[in-house]
Amino acid sequence: MSAAINQNDALKNHLLATLPAAEFVRVKSKLEAVSFKLGDILYESGDKMNYAYFPTTAIVSMLYVMENGATAEIGVVGNDGLIGASLFMGGDSTTSRAIVQSAGEVHRMRSKDFKFEFSLGGVFQKVLLRYTQALMTQISQTAVCNRLHSVEQQLCRWILLSHDRLDSDKLVMTHDLISNMLGVRREGVTLAAQKLAKKKLIKNVRGTITVLDRQGLEEAVCECYNVVNIEYNRLLGRGISRTFG
Repeated sequence: MSAAINQNDALKNHLLATLPAAEFVRVKSKLEAVSFKLGDILYESGDKMNYAYFPTTAIVSMLYVMENGATAEIGVVGNDGLIGASLFMGGDSTTSRAIVQSAGEVHRMRSKDFKFEFSLGGVFQKVLLRYTQALMTQISQTAVCNRLHSVEQQLCRWILLSHDRLDSDKLVMTHDLISNMLGVRREGVTLAAQKLAKKKLIKNVRGTITVLDRQGLEEAVCECYNVVNIEYNRLLGRGISRTFG
């Protein structure tokens, strides 16, 4: 559902917030605010991408979908970035699915306008290229994490990544959806969540995970979480994490 653009709302996206005032005003004029529900799909693998998306309060997961329907998350994007890098990388489609992991608002721009703004150069182009490099680090680190670390560590990483991109300590997400994101069995997610709850790091009730001990989660998570934050900070001058950067 569309809504009138509010300048302060658009500034909730970290990439848009880095733009100089004049450049932001120009870019803002081409943005449209749209609200999405949990589970809404922005695009499927192979679809033509008609928009680029700058999340403000929503979180979007990029999933790789196998021929048998199995999925695994390769990246997560919230108010730290954008969905649509393929548009300025030479393609109008991608091999991943973009699905809303946490309901909220995004600011979208038509692909034609997005490509034009990118072609102008300036801070907009520079920021998008640097963000894409940071996103590549996240995707690479996710692949390593899924291969080498325990489901409990992966769940800690996933919770922290989501928590960083929300203003709330509550994450609305069922174990079924988390298992699809992580590419593991639902039973494994349930067991890992029970272990974290027993340590009083989270509260896990009826499809809602509440972060109780942020510092404890950071101590329990694998190195992958901090690697991504450090790279984001290096490239974009600020950390994603609420405590790092």
